[in-house]
Amino acid sequence: MKIKLKIPQNRPIADFLPTVTIAAKNFATEITNFNVKKENLQGEPKITDEHIKNNQRIRKVLLDDDIVPEKLPPEEDIKKVERRLKNNETKLAKISKHR
Repeated sequence: MKIKLKIPQNRPIADFLPTVTIAAKNFATEITNFNVKKENLQGEPKITDEHIKNNQRIRKVLLDDDIVPEKLPPEEDIKKVERRLKNNETKLAKISKHR
């Protein structure tokens, strides 16, 4: 996946995931967390099975809407976005000082 998306090997894929993919992963995890508590699931195998089931269900929802995670282009590198934001904040601080 990293090679296909041209993501450096030393960087996490999550830094380049589209927001819809991040939201889907988070939603599946939240459903798992909820069901673990509700059904008092214990032990790694049961919790893992629950998590896999929820990821498969969320993936089906995406695919039903013709959203294929593997075919989505990567988002802009989050580190670049963070640097640009920090730079803009610095510029704004300088501008507001001079007013």
